Amino acid sequence: MDFKNIVNILKKQQKHIATMESCTGGGIANAITNIEGASEILEFSAVTYSNEYKMKMGVPKEVIEKYTVYSQQTANEMSKCISNFASSDYGIGVTGKLNRIDPKNQVGEDNVVFISIYNKEKKSYTECKITVNKTTRQQNKELIIEEVIKLLEKTIKE
Repeated sequence: MDFKNIVNILKKQQKHIATMESCTGGGIANAITNIEGASEILEFSAVTYSNEYKMKMGVPKEVIEKYTVYSQQTANEMSKCISNFASSDYGIGVTGKLNRIDPKNQVGEDNVVFISIYNKEKKSYTECKITVNKTTRQQNKELIIEEVIKLLEKTIKE
């Protein structure tokens, strides 16, 4: 499946999606908005590279402090917070490190990314932890986006 099919399914279901991305830098929102009619299902997205802006979007400081910014718990909070902020049926949260050490957040595994898709109706999460091993950031982003597509397909068909 690809985002074209996902956009069409969400349009038929009259459902909406929002994203809060960190290491993908808006790549997921970009991939969705490359599809005609995406404005019917995507009304808001945020790129929150810093801890400060994750917290401004609603991610509890305590979660980041306890589990680190690079954790499944933080990805889950990101997906839930963006879903609530945008009043969307689904929220996508992505956080992780791609080919570099983060001087502001030196904890957490390098080249590991956490993905979360929040289903507001069911109050449930579809989660994934992946190791990215491509040479460039762009290749790693593409790998993450492919995984998001798989997870999203599973989530919207449940």
